[in-house]
Amino acid sequence: MDRFDNSPEQALDWHLAGRGAALATVVETWGSAPRRVGSQLAVSGTGEMAGSVSGGCVEGAVVTEALEALEDGAPRMLEFGVSDGDAFAVGLACGGTIRVLVQPVGEAFAPDLLQELVTARADRVAVAAISDAEGRVSEVTQQGYPERFRMDRSGFEEDGRFVAVHNPPLRLAVVGAVHIAQTLVPMARATGFDPVIIDPRDSFASPERFPDTRILSDWPDEAVAEVGLDARTALVLLTHDPKLDDPALEAALAAECFYIGALGSSRTHAKRLDRMREKGFDEAALARIHGPVGLDIGAANPAEIAVSILAEMVQVLRKGA
Repeated sequence: MDRFDNSPEQALDWHLAGRGAALATVVETWGSAPRRVGSQLAVSGTGEMAGSVSGGCVEGAVVTEALEALEDGAPRMLEFGVSDGDAFAVGLACGGTIRVLVQPVGEAFAPDLLQELVTARADRVAVAAISDAEGRVSEVTQQGYPERFRMDRSGFEEDGRFVAVHNPPLRLAVVGAVHIAQTLVPMARATGFDPVIIDPRDSFASPERFPDTRILSDWPDEAVAEVGLDARTALVLLTHDPKLDDPALEAALAAECFYIGALGSSRTHAKRLDRMREKGFDEAALARIHGPVGLDIGAANPAEIAVSILAEMVQVLRKGA
């Protein structure tokens, strides 16, 4: 999945090992393209691959072009049409067209800029790799492009530069290992979030109830501090217990997490807001709390509530509201 993509890291490793490397990036798509703009494939000088630009439709051709680009050190722009048959093979209803920018590490993608990108990714810092109109990476920057960072959307600028957004992987911190969380966690993981369960109650937060999930049994304020609440993290409070929810909520209101959701009725939420006001949080901060949590879809059971929560998380992530 996209959140586990390590194409830049693999390209840097291959380059530093003296094996040669190139990065291929999807820069434009039309129709039902298999991968979104910004998807990357790393190719070594011996033809090894990491990542994907089409789900398997055109990787062979890209590898061939990448090896040739490594010979001359120059970037090259490729265009491929994906047939309906190839698209169907990777789960799409119809084909499309993709453009792929191939940049050999060295002349087209300076090693120091690639190292800067890899370091930022390891530190969970949102950065963009900017390629000029000739297809060479000119800088790696944290500045500018706020809408692209928020929407996680790579693409061309009007002046011909291509902005490749590298956001930290999405995370979901759930306080309360309750029934709703048992459905929310696997759904969120399938959607691209890396989930963590926070609950000091061992009978709730057990590997049997949450298989293959990171579980923190510390008190919530200590646990969220360990997780780190940044602009790519959603926090969902499900315990219904102020002793557990409030410490994490206070930490979230003081952080930059993009989504804060809290379970409870309108009356419960009003009391929650009063407690936060007593802690010194202003109305602008309190407006960040989505409570009662989730979109109003008439959810009638824990699984449907989980659906409403995940839908609201994605809405806030993609639309900012």
